[in-house]
Amino acid sequence: MQPAAFVSLLRAEGFDFFTGVPCSLIREVIGELDARGCYIPETREDAALGLAAGAWFGGKQPVVLMQNSGLGVSINALASLHLLYRIPCLLLVTWRGYQGRDAPEHIVMGRACTELLAAIGVPHRAPHTAELPEAVRWAGEQLRREHIPVALLLRKGVVA
Repeated sequence: MQPAAFVSLLRAEGFDFFTGVPCSLIREVIGELDARGCYIPETREDAALGLAAGAWFGGKQPVVLMQNSGLGVSINALASLHLLYRIPCLLLVTWRGYQGRDAPEHIVMGRACTELLAAIGVPHRAPHTAELPEAVRWAGEQLRREHIPVALLLRKGVVA
């Protein structure tokens, strides 16, 4: 799916606040968000989650973009803020190290990211390109119903 179409899909589902830490796998998505004037960059994923919490309290439906390495940085913020106080947000997590294919520094987190999400109770899916519309709808419905974060794991090439 093209980045502009993916951003339009997210916007159509009601997502209206975007923050996060860059990843080369979604640089075009971040570029599209930035061009539309709706992306706030952060230097740390846990800080982006703090911004997302504030945005949700301000009436927004937030999205946090990060690599799965940033998921490791974010576990405490997710567990002690978003999950504890039932603050929903969509996590768009690039799945670096998927099936052991990537730079060496991504392999361990690539293997562990689904287990980490499951361990803290964050529902997640890893859609293929054709499944993105349904996955975004599922994520929106899930987080509005449960008031918790929901993650979509994006493998290389799913949005390109």
